[in-house]
Amino acid sequence: MKKTCLFACFVMLLLLSCGDDQKKFKIEGSFKGFNQGELYVYAMNGSRKLDTIGVRRGEFTYQASIDKPTTLVVVFPNYSELPVFAEPGVTVKMKGDASHLKETEVKGTETNKAMTSFRLKTSNMMPPEVLSEATKFINEQPSSPISSYLLNKYFIQTSEPDYAKIQQLVKTIRKAVPDNRQMAEVSKKLDGLKALKVGSRLPSFSARGLNGESVSSSDLNAKVNVITLWASWNYESVNIQNLLARLKRQHEDDVKVLGISIDGSVKDCRKIVERDSVKWSTVCDGRMWESPVLQKIGLSYLPDNIVVDKQGKILAHTLTYQEMNKKIDELIK
Repeated sequence: MKKTCLFACFVMLLLLSCGDDQKKFKIEGSFKGFNQGELYVYAMNGSRKLDTIGVRRGEFTYQASIDKPTTLVVVFPNYSELPVFAEPGVTVKMKGDASHLKETEVKGTETNKAMTSFRLKTSNMMPPEVLSEATKFINEQPSSPISSYLLNKYFIQTSEPDYAKIQQLVKTIRKAVPDNRQMAEVSKKLDGLKALKVGSRLPSFSARGLNGESVSSSDLNAKVNVITLWASWNYESVNIQNLLARLKRQHEDDVKVLGISIDGSVKDCRKIVERDSVKWSTVCDGRMWESPVLQKIGLSYLPDNIVVDKQGKILAHTLTYQEMNKKIDELIK
């Protein structure tokens, strides 16, 4: 009887162990020209940093427990990114050259194989051609998770989004996958996104800063005004904020900045603000993407920013570090 109980316990533990293995997703990577450093794993829209991967001698291993297919984005130190389509119980292999990331091969599932084919096909194309290929892919395979990624990457996260095109492609994906929550969110935020069109007026808003101070769109009355969206765990957004601090020192009263942090922890946000001696107001209410001010002005990806003039006219948005540096210098002269 005792032996029977022990055997039953052993079988149960074995089954539980197998169940855990079925939920594990693994990436095995090898990159030429990237001997040592760190990679970062983000949710698809950049809203959350999920993990950090250490690279040693050009190789790395990453493992996570997931219970459903998930799109991850692996970000390199130079902010280049590679999408990885994770599935429970699957091992994906990445192999490439750090100087030619678009040509990286990702194998292990049909979806990753198809994404690799898309990257290889478009690696030497001009932007309009890439957009054409992305549109074709979405229309032909709307139920593929690749379609959601392509929509986000090539149509939404751009300085001048084509909102009519976005709406059309969102409808195509939602028709094929009615329960696609990400597309439902994009659809809900389209009105806010449309408000960010260059040449239109910044929507009016008001909020509270970290120190309880009142901040609003009417405060943005300098020659050049920047709203910057950041998070303590997103290095690119923090780097842009540091750039703005330098530009603010150089141009003094000609530049005003308002920071909006999507940190879930107000304490973490405050630490970064104090560490970097941020001199402008920062809005951080701990509600992350559900913050009312974001819903109002339409910022929905990270990092992001809006540049407006004294009259509240939008001059640019979604600028990179280099573009922000160049744009402000142009506007101040």
